[in-house]
Amino acid sequence: MKLTLKVWRQKNAQDSGRFETFEVSDVSKDMSFLEMFDVLNERLINEGKEPIAFDHDCREGICGACSMYINGRAHGPWHETTTCQLHMRAYNDGDTIVVEPWRAAAFPVIKDLAVDRAAFDRIIQAGGFISVNTGNAQDANNIPINKTDADHSFAAAACIGCGACVAACKNSSAMLFTSAKVSQLALLPQGDPERKSRALNMVAQMDKEGFGSCTNTGACEAECPKGISLANIARLNREYIGAGFSSEA
Repeated sequence: MKLTLKVWRQKNAQDSGRFETFEVSDVSKDMSFLEMFDVLNERLINEGKEPIAFDHDCREGICGACSMYINGRAHGPWHETTTCQLHMRAYNDGDTIVVEPWRAAAFPVIKDLAVDRAAFDRIIQAGGFISVNTGNAQDANNIPINKTDADHSFAAAACIGCGACVAACKNSSAMLFTSAKVSQLALLPQGDPERKSRALNMVAQMDKEGFGSCTNTGACEAECPKGISLANIARLNREYIGAGFSSEA
């Protein structure tokens, strides 16, 4: 295939940035989207030009680093798929593809398509942990947990923190991410000691980072590569309101 790429280039967070157009030929339909970028970058390097900076790590749909906004959609057109797992058979010969970084004040651009998602790390640091005693692990069935609760917790824990929810939201809200991290611990007995303070502290940190408010339009769930449910946002609201009424928080 031969494709036209319109890629956002930006030196740093202070640079105004601009789109640059590239023609890419000999693209196999079996290539992943990142492999296609590898081919383009190799050509740019051989021509003595600056390669396009983009974030990646595992390339297996696990780490969430491959954050790209492709033709107006986070991670591209395929449902519940990360950019690294998006393959070029999703496109046709002669297509024009527009590629941008996440657009959110809380995710400043590092360079080109790479953004700083450290705000998510700080939200986790504010309360995404449990109290544990060091030593040998307990037996697997030592703490009985309802199967439904375990399943819901596991589903929330599937969040990879890629930031697609923020990129897709018109308000750049981080509620889906934060609610998933709160839910996975609130549903389990191990998360109970910090349950109240966790909701208060993580929401406070989320607001401090400059993420927008949630208006329940559902774009976050629709674009999430792991299908994280909006039900987690409802659970976070309940946890937050309940913690606010408690003098123990």
